[in-house]
This record gives sequence, C-alpha cells and structure tokens, in this order.
Amino acid sequence: MNNQKNTLLDLSHTIDNGLITYKGLPAPIICDYLSREDSKHNYAEGTQFQIGKIEMVTNTGTYIDCPFHKFEDGKDVSQMPLERFVDLDAIVIHIPFTETIEITEEHLKGYDVKNRAVLIHTGWDTKWNTDAYFESNPYLTKGAAEYLRDSSVLLVGIDSHNIDDTRGNSRPVYTILLGAEILIVEHLCQLNLLPDSKFMFSAVPPKFKGVGTFPVRAYAKF
Repeated sequence: MNNQKNTLLDLSHTIDNGLITYKGLPAPIICDYLSREDSKHNYAEGTQFQIGKIEMVTNTGTYIDCPFHKFEDGKDVSQMPLERFVDLDAIVIHIPFTETIEITEEHLKGYDVKNRAVLIHTGWDTKWNTDAYFESNPYLTKGAAEYLRDSSVLLVGIDSHNIDDTRGNSRPVYTILLGAEILIVEHLCQLNLLPDSKFMFSAVPPKFKGVGTFPVRAYAKF
C-alpha cells in the first residue's frame, strides 16, 4: 500500500476587497451581510456567526472561461461536465516574458500535449496587483491557438493578464479554443514551482447557470 502523501500547490491569486483584476471592470466588494456583533442579538450568549456578502464581476482573480463566455449557445459553467475541471493530466511549458510576449506555435511544438491541460508559464504573475500587469502582457497568437486545438488539448492556462492580444479588438484565441470547448484559465500564479509534467491540474468553479466565467481555486497535485 502506497502511503505517500500528494503535494498540493495553490495556483490561484487571493481575491480581496478592492482587487483590480482587469482595468475597466469594477473591483469586488466583500463585506458583512450579517456581522458577528449583530448576530449576537439572534442567538444565545456565546453563539455568533458571520454571513458575508460579495458583489463582483465574474472575471475576478484567477478564473476559468467556458464556451458561453464567447458564444451565446456555448456551455456555461454549470453545463460543463465536472471531469473537465478536475484532475486533468497536465504539462507546464516555460516561455519567459523576458524573452518574448508573443507565444507562437513554434514555442509549443515538441511537447506531448494531447488530452492534457497545458499551462503556459511566462512569469508575468510577478507583476500581479501592479499597474505594469495590465500593459504589454504575454499572449498566444492565433497560430498557437490553432495548434493547441488541432493537438486536442483539454484546457489552456496562463499566468498572464489575458490569453489574447488585447491591443486589437478581435479575440481569435478565445474564438478558436472556446469554439472547440477547450477551457481557458487566466491569471494563474506559481507555475514556476511545478514539475514540468507528471502532475494533475484542477480548477473548479461553483455551479452557476448563465455565466461563462467564474473564479476558481486552481491547484496542482503531484
């Protein structure tokens, strides 16, 4: 019997009150709906609770994109099968932003990516929660997205502000990947601490109907 304990590595940023994930989108408001002090009036002495209240857009923190994010008739987070979020065989590909911000198919060739979650480590997460995070971030090209789609990957994750080139108004990477029901996880972190392969990746959103994007607690198990 193998009693070896798995290592769990958190790959998510912490969401706190006022966090700006994407310029132009409102920051989350996290507060008490019922404070511990106010709850004392409802319970016996020594018994108190806190009930939180959150107001936020779904593109907050580390989040997953499902087809509905881009396509009106695409599956939302409640419609995607649970196995698409959990314990995916994964690989990390290191493409430092100090070398390039334009990630092409040539950067991805030579890796065994079929039926895997492909995590792109650029190191951009080191700029998280700074103004620099929002400008000139690493992104995938249309050709890279087509290569990943044609290679039958299950999910693509990146530690950058956006998986697409935001300098233009088209979003070919979203169109190609989500159009093939390949999930996308953005704003990952700590990918530098992962082994190159032989690990499992999970990123599970709550089961909300009518939304294509939602924050996740992304993690690796190895």
